[in-house]
Amino acid sequence: MAFLADFKKFLLKGDIVALATAVIIGGAFNKIVASLVADIIMPVIGLLLGGQNVDNLFFSLDGAEYATVEAAREAGGAILTYGNFLQAVIDFVIIGFVIFWLLKGYEKTKKKEEAKPAAIKAPTQEELLIEIRDELRKK
Repeated sequence: MAFLADFKKFLLKGDIVALATAVIIGGAFNKIVASLVADIIMPVIGLLLGGQNVDNLFFSLDGAEYATVEAAREAGGAILTYGNFLQAVIDFVIIGFVIFWLLKGYEKTKKKEEAKPAAIKAPTQEELLIEIRDELRKK
């Protein structure tokens, strides 16, 4: 029973709950970025490349000519699909950019919290006794 109580305490710690929340939000954020890249950015890049789908960019390593990545895979050809890599790099850059701005905003809030004046500290019992002793000595 002590194991279950310890496990429950562990799960309900603030750090664990915050981590679980971050993982869930991160998963949803990944879907948003993937859609942004695949549905908005890559079609524009494809248009700039002459109407070619970026997912279909590849090098044939065996020297054969293939019309599409799927055709090369069906034929068992050796290919490097650099279009997929390009899309992954763009995903990474966008996620890095957003995280950079989120952390920058977070640090600004931390600086504001640190700039607040500290609460007035009440004197300790020893400090009060020293003051009383010093006043009595003066008399």
